[in-house]
Amino acid sequence: MTSTTPPALQVMRILSVLALLATGGIHLFLVFDGVGGVLGVMFVLNAVAAVVLAIGILFLRGRLRQAATVLSLLFLLATLGALLLALTVGLFGITETWTFTLVPQTVVVESIGIVILAVTTALALRKGAVARV
Repeated sequence: MTSTTPPALQVMRILSVLALLATGGIHLFLVFDGVGGVLGVMFVLNAVAAVVLAIGILFLRGRLRQAATVLSLLFLLATLGALLLALTVGLFGITETWTFTLVPQTVVVESIGIVILAVTTALALRKGAVARV
């Protein structure tokens, strides 16, 4: 992170990376805990995507970092949305219950991550708009 990056944005980027890694870690844990089949493959892909996006937020610069931040927010929104769909009407034939392993914790972690990434995205895009002036 450069010295021209506001401290608030630096802190929010670190929190965003932690939120992404927590989400990916939960999904990877569930695979090792026995979730298999198509759902297990999707969980592994979720974990890989979380790590790739976290690396992007940490190491990319300029517009690429802004894009990684926006994509990370959309990623967490989609991940939580998929879980909520599975809990309510089902998703791709998969239905989930609140009593399954780490479901309540996942909802909390992903919800907090969405708030963190929304703030990070707003700060990153605002910083980019100010820098272009």
